[in-house]
Amino acid sequence: MPTLEAATAVVAPEPPRDCPICPRLVAYRRANAEAHPEWFNGPAPSFGDPDAQVAVVGLAPGRTGANRTGRPFTGDHAGILLYGTLLKTGFARGLYDPDGNDDLQLVDCLITNAVRCAPPGNKPETVEEANCRPFLEARLAALPRLKVIVTLGDVSRRNVLRALGLKASAGVAGHGSEFQAGRYTVLNSYHCSRLNTNTGRLTPEMFEAVFGRARAIVG
Repeated sequence: MPTLEAATAVVAPEPPRDCPICPRLVAYRRANAEAHPEWFNGPAPSFGDPDAQVAVVGLAPGRTGANRTGRPFTGDHAGILLYGTLLKTGFARGLYDPDGNDDLQLVDCLITNAVRCAPPGNKPETVEEANCRPFLEARLAALPRLKVIVTLGDVSRRNVLRALGLKASAGVAGHGSEFQAGRYTVLNSYHCSRLNTNTGRLTPEMFEAVFGRARAIVG
């Protein structure tokens, strides 16, 4: 079986600014650009350390989050918990501003999404996940020191497994699950969305425990 690096050698880790692959997402992107030309309105680029040992993979940018600011998990509620937790566990330094007007830097960590363009209703279609997967494959392959992948939500977990050439059913679902996927350790968390945090399904302590485990693995 070819290595992940060989299989993704001809695909860039980041999609082009005007990526045309998914018609529905392109139309939504253009509609947002017409209504809010000052927003980023494009495939949200990955953010973080190119030598990261830890990759955090979300599902897709939010319309008023990364689609607006151009940085993953920046501008929406989920970013408050995510970046606060990364700062607390030593995977980030600086100050976090919800609009991205800050000096925040990630340390030994990189954040990306399985789908790079904001989808209507925050729900990408299966075909859009598949269309964007080569970029996820290439992004992971481009991290030479990668050891741990933190997946935010079960859809993210399934996309990561497929990107690694495994069955989507591989590994264990659920918050706090941990398993090996080739040379990587996958840690799964509930997504840090407002829905999960406001209902208590995900608490700050639960979320911090996942990144504490990542810290214990990479040192």
